[in-house]
Amino acid sequence: MAKRGREARIYKYKCTITEEEFKVTTKSKTPDELVSVRAYYEMNPEEDDRPESIVKKLGDLPEAPSEELLDDDLEE
Repeated sequence: MAKRGREARIYKYKCTITEEEFKVTTKSKTPDELVSVRAYYEMNPEEDDRPESIVKKLGDLPEAPSEELLDDDLEE
C-alpha cells in the first residue's frame, strides 16, 4: 500500500486594491495588507523589472494617448 502525500492547504485572499482573488499555500499573518503583483507594480512603477513581453502579455502597460488626442492638443 502506497503512502499518501500530505495534502496542501490552500488559502484564498483578496487584494485590498484591485479586489482580485488569489490562492496561496501559506497562511498570512496580515491578510489585510496583501496586494496582488499587478497592484504592487501600479503603486511602484519604478520597481517594475519584468520583461517587456510579460508586461505586454498581461496588459499592465499604461495606455498611451490615442493619436486623435495628440492631434487635438497640437491644434490648440
